[in-house]
Amino acid sequence: MLTEKDPHIPSSERSTQNGDDIKNIDNNDGSDRYAVELKESIDTFDPEALEFNSNSEEIRKVRWKIDKRLIPLLTVMYLCSFLDRANIGNAKVAGMEADLSLKPGEFNTALSIFYVGYVIGEVPSNMALKQFGPRLWIPIVMFLWGSIMIAMAAGYAPGPVYVISMWYARNEQAIRVGLFFSASTVAGAFGGLLAYAISHMDGLHGLQGWQWIFIIEGIPTIVVCFLAFIYLPDFPATSTFLTPTERALTIKRLAVDAGPGDEPHFSWVQFRAAFKDWKVHMHMLIAILQGIPFASLGLFIPSIVQGQITTQIMTVPIYVVACFSVILFTYSSDRKKERGFHLAILSFMATIGYGLLVLTRHSATGARYVSLMICTSGIYGYVPVMLSWSGVNIGGHTKRGVAIALIISIAQIGSVIGGQLYRNDDERLTPEEYALESSGTDLADKHPSFRFYT
Repeated sequence: MLTEKDPHIPSSERSTQNGDDIKNIDNNDGSDRYAVELKESIDTFDPEALEFNSNSEEIRKVRWKIDKRLIPLLTVMYLCSFLDRANIGNAKVAGMEADLSLKPGEFNTALSIFYVGYVIGEVPSNMALKQFGPRLWIPIVMFLWGSIMIAMAAGYAPGPVYVISMWYARNEQAIRVGLFFSASTVAGAFGGLLAYAISHMDGLHGLQGWQWIFIIEGIPTIVVCFLAFIYLPDFPATSTFLTPTERALTIKRLAVDAGPGDEPHFSWVQFRAAFKDWKVHMHMLIAILQGIPFASLGLFIPSIVQGQITTQIMTVPIYVVACFSVILFTYSSDRKKERGFHLAILSFMATIGYGLLVLTRHSATGARYVSLMICTSGIYGYVPVMLSWSGVNIGGHTKRGVAIALIISIAQIGSVIGGQLYRNDDERLTPEEYALESSGTDLADKHPSFRFYT
């Protein structure tokens, strides 16, 4: 995007300087279509033709136009993605373990293996998104994902965060990441209701109810991928749904917000810098710790509340409350232009919720249910604030894309661990029996909590 080498340079001279910077991009290998078309868009923009104001009526209209085109589509796509990802928890409750004669621990191993693909594929996927553009790459990933679900991916998860960072100023990103991420809570609620209905198809055409869950919930993903190919825009400078003036306003608004550190061209220097930046390492550490409870709750909530009237329906209020938490905290984070304190509050909420779950494990159902709501609100609200925090503090399109993918990739290691937290063989011991068997010294692998890998 537009860059500023010296904030004291007059706007007219700065425009010339920016043009020179963009022209230098053309001296590269010419493979970055976005950088080339960005130059053409900037060349047609006269910065003196309008008085730039990031809060002007013109900017608000353009931003709203982008919102209407981008956010609903990303939200629906993530809804399909999360619905497909979380339906294995509902399939388990619908009898998958018994039908497949899974041994103790095999279901958990399957969950952990699922997330290995995330760890491997996140960075290459974001680089492919940069090369081919969101309009082509994201629908391809969704089509493959939906096809695999019907027959039974790493690419989609980091994509929307990266796309939003390319279209919005830094104080506008958290709420929009929150809006598309709220689809995960909608998927949790909707998925539970849908799975409850689908499970009654048990025996239809010789298929079990849990098999129909995978088939029916995979179909919308394939349908939406074709809509995304038609309507999802690539980048501001190459968008066709904006007029030339609106593209210029958007580019200028993002350039003013980003400052001098937002080079649009692909850079191996930036690629390597993402791996060396200590800030990225810290966000990766935060992400892996957050990934453990996020994955375990999403996959095992149906099992946790199993036995409460109708399991699938009982998961709905939990996710509704979590959705309110996501919207509230991301909106506040953008308004305050602050991330860390919001994350601290959400982490404290999750900690309190888990503590209450332990303290109320022998209490009435209502107390445990409320504790689970507090857990989910803290954990789900945490994710979009964390992702928008890392995205706004990393300059350069290449470095930002790699860093976002790295952070989300490492979070999936937490998901691998999370898949091992709730195991059926843990139910064999009552609290009293567990206390007895875990007492003593030098138990080594005889301790009841020791886990063997298969």
